Amino acid sequence: MLADKKLAPKKSVLRENLEAVCIAVVLALIIRTFIVQAFKIPSGSMLPTLQIGDHILVSKFIYGVKMPFTGATLIPVARPKTDDIIVFQFPKDPKLDYIKRVIGVPGDIVEIRDKKISINGKPFADRHGVYKDPLIHPAAVDPRDNYGPVTVPADKLFVMGDNRDNSFDGRFWGFVDYRAVRGKAWIIYWSWDVQQPLFSLERFRSIRWNRLGDVVH
Repeated sequence: MLADKKLAPKKSVLRENLEAVCIAVVLALIIRTFIVQAFKIPSGSMLPTLQIGDHILVSKFIYGVKMPFTGATLIPVARPKTDDIIVFQFPKDPKLDYIKRVIGVPGDIVEIRDKKISINGKPFADRHGVYKDPLIHPAAVDPRDNYGPVTVPADKLFVMGDNRDNSFDGRFWGFVDYRAVRGKAWIIYWSWDVQQPLFSLERFRSIRWNRLGDVVH
């Protein structure tokens, strides 16, 4: 007759809960590092495409699997292209994340004359840019309305905000390195008016239901 097997000791409830929490944390870190990450829009530089108070998900895998901290690409998938909206580490302070639209890719010659953008000597199909200030700033004052021509270096991107007259972007501080790109803006999962008090009826009423689930273009 077979001997009875000893029953394995049951795990304590505390240990089971700790294991579940640890697994959840590890999975969350993997998802955040390699697949998708949440960001919120704090400024109006991308108006009207993205509004202050929009909360978006950014696809990180779309540009390949990157090494944490260094930004080196382990598994290449695709590279950012013109008109992509990207989240990246601000070149002047990598602790900050910025969001802008790609206007020029490596090798492109970018020039702006009186608010009109040209790429490689041809007018840029600026479907997303918004200009509300009729004044034209000369290049001697700042590069907002007159810039370049400059050639986008290898492994760099030239980016601008859609709110062209009110965006602190590549015209003022230069190029974005590929390694600094965190991912591509994907979808709006939440949106409300952050200027309203957080725990207030006004904040609840400000929820922009019509924007929830919108794919970012």
